[in-house]
Amino acid sequence: MQALYKTTRSIKPTEVEKKWHIIDAEGLVVGRLAVVIADLLRGKHKPSYTPHIDCGDNVIVINADKVRFTGNKLKGKIYYRHTGYAGGIKGVTAGKILEGRFPERIIEKAVERMIPRGPLGRQQMRNLRTYNGTEHPHASLKPEVLDVAAMNRKNKVGA
Repeated sequence: MQALYKTTRSIKPTEVEKKWHIIDAEGLVVGRLAVVIADLLRGKHKPSYTPHIDCGDNVIVINADKVRFTGNKLKGKIYYRHTGYAGGIKGVTAGKILEGRFPERIIEKAVERMIPRGPLGRQQMRNLRTYNGTEHPHASLKPEVLDVAAMNRKNKVGA
């Protein structure tokens, strides 16, 4: 019988086991989906979570262009960026991004803002892959399907 210790064991980078998860984002609320993805990327769902190690899993998001916003956020939520010049603040609404060329950036930005900034956060963000359609090149990795809509009734709009 092993003695009980009062300290939590910190895992090493070589002991990390990474899984692959696939999430269908069709009809899901952006913020609620981003929370689930951020927890998976950081590894907070594992009992061996270590804050300074990339112990999270890899996440594939399909149908990223079919995410939903609640309320008036489609027209009212504005994503800002700065050009670097004086007075160079630019803003674009969430609806324009979803209609535009790269609608998957909505999910990427939402998750990126829930991950810590720095080298570890950038490393964890590299484990996220978003695709607009149902096709993805990671089928050979046999990802586990994660049903985010079934976790809570509020995760899906109109459910």
